[in-house]
Amino acid sequence: MAFAKDFVWGAASSAYQTEGSSRADGGGESIWDVFCRRPGAVADGFDGSAATDAYRRYEEDIACAAQMGLGAYRFSVSWARVDPYGDGRWNGEGFAFYLRMLQACRAAGLEPYVTLYHWELPQALEDAGGWRSRETARAFARYAAEAARRFSGLAENYITLNEPECTVKLGHGTGVHAPGLRLPEARQLLVLHHQLLAHGLAAAAIRETCPGVRVGIAATGRLCWPGTDSPADVEAACSATFATPDSDWAFTYQMVLDPVCFGHYPENCGPGLRRMTAALPAEDLAVIHIRPDFIGLNIYNGHAVCAGTGKRPVYVPRPRGCAVTALKWPVTPLVMNWGVRFLWQRYGRPIYITENGQSCNDRIFLDGCVHDPDRIDFLHRYLLALRAAAEGGADVRGYFHWALTDNFEWSEGYRERFGLVYIDYVTGARIPKDSAAWYAETVRANGENL
Repeated sequence: MAFAKDFVWGAASSAYQTEGSSRADGGGESIWDVFCRRPGAVADGFDGSAATDAYRRYEEDIACAAQMGLGAYRFSVSWARVDPYGDGRWNGEGFAFYLRMLQACRAAGLEPYVTLYHWELPQALEDAGGWRSRETARAFARYAAEAARRFSGLAENYITLNEPECTVKLGHGTGVHAPGLRLPEARQLLVLHHQLLAHGLAAAAIRETCPGVRVGIAATGRLCWPGTDSPADVEAACSATFATPDSDWAFTYQMVLDPVCFGHYPENCGPGLRRMTAALPAEDLAVIHIRPDFIGLNIYNGHAVCAGTGKRPVYVPRPRGCAVTALKWPVTPLVMNWGVRFLWQRYGRPIYITENGQSCNDRIFLDGCVHDPDRIDFLHRYLLALRAAAEGGADVRGYFHWALTDNFEWSEGYRERFGLVYIDYVTGARIPKDSAAWYAETVRANGENL
């Protein structure tokens, strides 16, 4: 059975991971520019100053997507490139670059899905308090409105924020991502709250500026699947997915999507988290609660759960020698079926998989090609599971592979390769991998070949 006839097949990227040249043509400095200069922050001491040089070679990347027959391209705007100081002194050259990208996508038959924040806060705003300040939420809404105004007629689908969970936990909790802070729990929650406030303000501003466009948000977090198909295990897996204990609340879908979709923070949380959320300005929730036209899910792996004594969720240990990616993330395709079902049942909003893929130890073989059977097997398994979720009733509208090309993988530098297209970082050459051809056939067949 195939996916719906209008199913959206795409691939994704982000600005800092691909563009390089962040200061070119009047662009500003972002928190990632600064963070990468910190000794030991990024593997091998690299940074995103060159990345894949997509600032100059974006047309080649769009051509690769078009050659695969994709219908959509998800990319992000660098806030610092278009708003260098975060204060509305717009950089026209920066906006002109994204207008060229949008026009190139349209000419190639690709529907743009524009992400407005993929972790690139202007450093000037960080210096003024960053996401610890609610003023940053207002600045984001101003930027979102200006982007919507300038992109009018070219962009119909917006994603306000990408993975606020990672910004909170990795950027402000463990400090392994920019801006590299290690804040106490209450301050981390405030960072999340201000990002959600930014989403609500931006979504309203975009809709007011361009009525009729679609606005969503991309989230990630813990997902589980049942160890067996028994009702008790299914219930336990769903319960574990949406558990919000004091010790593990940040990396969950519901901390983002409950306020956005329901207008309140999760109700089944631990007492410490409950006290912290109760201390937040209650009036903000009316602003945050602007139901998205769709929700983006970034899914890579999850956990098997069974019902224990008293139906208590019990995590099933991973088997010895379980399959892992080059980044040592476990390969768990069942999460794409059950996790998507659980999220659909909870939120009832149209779903797009906005990220899914795996890092492989790719290289150019002696025949000049890049053979990546591991990635093909990963995609085959996860797409089968996604199709099962759709057949089970989930309203799944599209799938964006992460990533279109290899790129700068944040604190991992250039060690990890997620792309369908290989980047030779010495020459800049783009080489479609075997997985690109496999994905192109899957797109052409709309999944009937799975």
